[in-house]
Amino acid sequence: MNAPYDAGLLERIRKDLSSEPKKLFIDGEWAGAKSGETFETKDPATGDVLAEVASAGAEDVDLAVRAARKAFEGVWRQTKPDERTRLLLKLADLVEQNGAELALMETLDVGRPIAFSRFADVGGAIGQARYHAGWATKLYGETTEVSAPGEWLSYTLREPVGVCGQIVPWNFPLAMAMGKIAPALAAGCTVVLKPAEQTPLTTIRLAELIAEAGIPDGVVNILTGFGRTAGAALAAHPDIDKVAFTGSTQTGRAIIDAAKVNFKRVQLELGGKSPTFVFDDANLEKAIPAAAMSIFFNAGQVCAAGSRLFVHEKVADKVLEGVAGMAKMLKVGGTLDPETQIGPLVSPEQLERVTGYIDLGKQEGASVLVGGNRIGESGNFVEPTVLLETGPEARVRQEEIFGPVLCAMRFSDDDDIDRLAQFGNETEYGLSASIFTSDISRAHKLARRLRSGSVRVNGSGGVDPALPLGGFKSSGWGRENGKAGAEAYTELKAVTVEL
Repeated sequence: MNAPYDAGLLERIRKDLSSEPKKLFIDGEWAGAKSGETFETKDPATGDVLAEVASAGAEDVDLAVRAARKAFEGVWRQTKPDERTRLLLKLADLVEQNGAELALMETLDVGRPIAFSRFADVGGAIGQARYHAGWATKLYGETTEVSAPGEWLSYTLREPVGVCGQIVPWNFPLAMAMGKIAPALAAGCTVVLKPAEQTPLTTIRLAELIAEAGIPDGVVNILTGFGRTAGAALAAHPDIDKVAFTGSTQTGRAIIDAAKVNFKRVQLELGGKSPTFVFDDANLEKAIPAAAMSIFFNAGQVCAAGSRLFVHEKVADKVLEGVAGMAKMLKVGGTLDPETQIGPLVSPEQLERVTGYIDLGKQEGASVLVGGNRIGESGNFVEPTVLLETGPEARVRQEEIFGPVLCAMRFSDDDDIDRLAQFGNETEYGLSASIFTSDISRAHKLARRLRSGSVRVNGSGGVDPALPLGGFKSSGWGRENGKAGAEAYTELKAVTVEL
């Protein structure tokens, strides 16, 4: 079988990454951190060092924010909506043209199988840029009739929020970086973005493409570094007008505290413990692989992963046998192997977290249907795992594991829609849910009762930039994507003129 990538390109990428430390992108220029500090990013599949990267601190954050403010008040404010559309479309074209390189870089840095890097990361980034490019010319105000005495012209304006601090996680760094940058730029905002310290490489490359696309200096600034330093300084900076964060609920709470300094706008897409319901009348040929891949895709490192499975007792044995069979069949291995379907966890720390939860589940009384072990001694690999008999209070059923670990439970005819909704709503999270049934009335009734930002019925799939993404409860504040996501980068101003 032919290699799914260009070996020469891979060699050039490795050579470039190791040639010199990667720098910060501030006001269109590349510079090391003021402190001179750097950190290493490693290949999760091998543990080998990929690159040395600048570690931004508070001084670097301040410089980047100043650059973004200058651009916002100057050149970007003067850039017309149709020009913002053109620049975003140009950036999308450049990502597409450099897709092979970006996919390989993402595979090395994240530990994603190469085939998935192509469509999930590169394809996702292209889709985000092209979709949001259209919003630049479609953020409308309205005219309103008021009831005050006299004759009035009253209307609203949608104006850009301003300078936005954006912090993205390590599981889909390229697609999520574009998913935050594109709507901000479409709305007329400027950006200071920090990628996760575990996976900064494609975001650094994206900065080069941003410059090549002709987006003016200072409009987008990229700071690599740690959450406790660069991320904290960005969230607390008094000249940041909005902070948008995707990541853990714990960090989201810290960002809320930091934002109180100047009451900056806060947008949070946080954790999940998403339920999947499979009824006895479901199409099991669709439901079984969907339930399995909902938790095993990307080694379970997905905020909306279907980590809780509720299955009707009449079909439970067949469904669990099918999910377990897929867990055994899926190939876990090297990310450049075209046969690999599941790669490693992102870091040794994440491996320790996931295996620790599996051990905890056993201590809490769960039985292991399949998996449950680390694979090999090198790399951060763990078997796809299914846990049975997890009680409603068990931590593995309540807490986000962020690994390929499924908690499976049975229900019966005695469990009505309201009872099933209680199961679905039993955790602090409310990000996503899935329902498989042939009874469309049942599906709609359950969907209405689930406190979840999105519900899929009889299907599965990735994030579509046209659909709002976000959660209820501890899964976040606000929405990304769609009209709601574009408008989230605007402030609404009312203007009233007495005639």
